[in-house]
Amino acid sequence: MSESAAVEDGRFLPELLVTPPQRHRRWTVLLRMLLLVPHFIVLWALGIAAAVVVFIGWFAALVLGRLPEWISGFLTLYISYSTRVGASAWLLVDRYPPFVVGDPQFPVDVEIRPGSLNRWAVLFRFVLLIPAAIVAAVTSWGFGVLAFFLWLIILVMGRNPRPIFDASVAALRYSMRTNAYIYLLTGAYPKRLFGDAREEGEVAEVPAGTRPLVMSRGGRILLIVFIVLGALAMVGNGAVSSTQPSPHEYQYAHLG
Repeated sequence: MSESAAVEDGRFLPELLVTPPQRHRRWTVLLRMLLLVPHFIVLWALGIAAAVVVFIGWFAALVLGRLPEWISGFLTLYISYSTRVGASAWLLVDRYPPFVVGDPQFPVDVEIRPGSLNRWAVLFRFVLLIPAAIVAAVTSWGFGVLAFFLWLIILVMGRNPRPIFDASVAALRYSMRTNAYIYLLTGAYPKRLFGDAREEGEVAEVPAGTRPLVMSRGGRILLIVFIVLGALAMVGNGAVSSTQPSPHEYQYAHLG
């Protein structure tokens, strides 16, 4: 993608570059989530710290019109790390991710350029982010619904088929951009869920990289399936939760 395409109205849209392997080692696919447990623990701890830091950063951005360098540096580190772990969990890469600090040799690169922020957009950030957060949640839920079947396909084939790779990396990139917007690392609103360009026809192999993200027809269709299933799963989960009695109601019923 050209530099001009990445910068709109002076705001840089965070970019994700994923270079997929030709083949996946089946044993790493089989044990992937177990192998990533240490990373999940570290991410949990860093997530708590990031919530505190972005709370401080919100007040600072209102005053300064940008995040202080130490805050933007920590939050960029956190978003980049979580995206690398996410790429591994979603079977987009086969190498084990480095802890916290990036490795130039790791096939996932996140580019975020913190800059000046519109103070009004900062003030109402938690309202403005709602549509993007819903889209990111729906696509993630949709991936979760199909996760077992996608895992099984990759385990059996020993590679990530192009449609699965395209849909997964598109959802991950949009989620990364949404997180960068939530954490005040960019003023550019999340966009381009369906990639930067469309590819005519179907190609059997995954592309050499995802910058720009060229979506195959199969990938776009699967991404739509993610959205539909994710929306249904979220609505179903909400309906089930609303029918469950609260602990207070449950206790009251038994006392009665």
